[in-house]
Amino acid sequence: MSFLYEKVVARGLYAMDPEKAHQFGLRGMGLLGALAPLRALMERRLTPRGGKPIEAFGLKFPNHVGLAAGFDKDGLGWRGAAALGFGHVEIGTVTPKAQPGNERPRVFRYPALKAVVNSYGFPNAGVEALHARLSGQPGRGRRACPLGINLGKNKDTPNERAHEDYLLGFQRLAPLADYVVVNISSPNTTGLRALQDRGPLVTLLATLARENRGVAGGPVPLLLKVAPDLNPHQLADIVSVVGECGFAGIIATNTTITRPAGTEACSPGRGGLSGAPLLERSLQVVRFLAKEADGRIPIVGCGGILSAKDAGRFMDEGACLVQVYSGLVFRGPELAREVAEGLAWRQRAWA
Repeated sequence: MSFLYEKVVARGLYAMDPEKAHQFGLRGMGLLGALAPLRALMERRLTPRGGKPIEAFGLKFPNHVGLAAGFDKDGLGWRGAAALGFGHVEIGTVTPKAQPGNERPRVFRYPALKAVVNSYGFPNAGVEALHARLSGQPGRGRRACPLGINLGKNKDTPNERAHEDYLLGFQRLAPLADYVVVNISSPNTTGLRALQDRGPLVTLLATLARENRGVAGGPVPLLLKVAPDLNPHQLADIVSVVGECGFAGIIATNTTITRPAGTEACSPGRGGLSGAPLLERSLQVVRFLAKEADGRIPIVGCGGILSAKDAGRFMDEGACLVQVYSGLVFRGPELAREVAEGLAWRQRAWA
C-alpha cells in the first residue's frame, strides 16, 4: 500500500493545490473516524504489532508514534487518525476566537526535497467549537489512544495579554484532553516566538500550572512545544523554566524559519519549513534538551521523520515519543504503522 501511495496516489495529490489536498486528506480521515465498520477494518490492517505500551507523562501510549498538531486543527479526524495506527493524536492549534489564518496561498510543497513550507497562521474554528465537538465524544481515559490539544493565541492578542488567551483555552479544553500543549513556537503569528524568552515564558507557564491544579477530573500533563531556531542559552532557559513550573515535557520541534542547504528556494522569507530538511536540526535540539534535562523532563521528538530509521535516531538522542506530520504527505497512511513497528523491533532488541 505504501508503494501504491507513493507511486500513484501521491502523484494525484501533488497535482492538487497543497491546502486543498490537505483538506481532502482530513475529510477522508474524518469519514474513517465516523464509520465504525470502516474504522474497525483499518484498525485490523494498520494497528502496529509487536510493541509494548509506553508510559510517559503519567499516560499509557499504545506505541511511540503520534500525529503532530497542525494536521487536524479542529478535531475533525482524530478518531480516524487513531485507526491508522497512531499511538497518540494531537489536535489544534486552537485559539480562543475563530480566525481565518494568513492569506492564501499559504502552503507550498516540494516533493523532490520531501519538504513543506506553511504559513497557515492558526486558522481554526475556535475554542467553543472544539469544546462542543469533543463534548459528545469519548473522554479522558476512554479513547483508543491519548488525545492532546495544542493551544495558541489569537493573532490580534498582544503578547502582554497572551497568557489570558492560553488560560481561556486551557480552562475550556483541559477537562476534555489527555494532555495539553502550549504552542509559542509557530513562526506564522507575528511576535509569538518572543514568548519563548524567559520572562514571558515564566508568566505563561506558571499561570497554566496554577490553573491545572483545579482541572475537573484531575490535572493534565502540560507540555511546551519549542522552535528549532533557538540558541543553546535559550534552550537551557526553557529546560529550567519548564522544570520550575512543573510542566510534564517538551515537544521538539516546530517548523524552522531557516532554509538548510538545498532548500534556499523554498518560499524564501515566508513560513516555516518542515519535512526531511528539518530532521538534522530537530535532532540537535532534542540532543541538547535531553542532555540539559538529564532525565528529569521527557522529550517528544518531532521534525523530518519519514521512516522508522529517522524515528530511531530521535530515540537515540533521548526522545521518549515521536510525532509525524509532513511525512504523511510523502509516505502515506501506512507511515504510523511502519514507524511504530520499526521502533517496536528496537524496543525488543533493547530488552
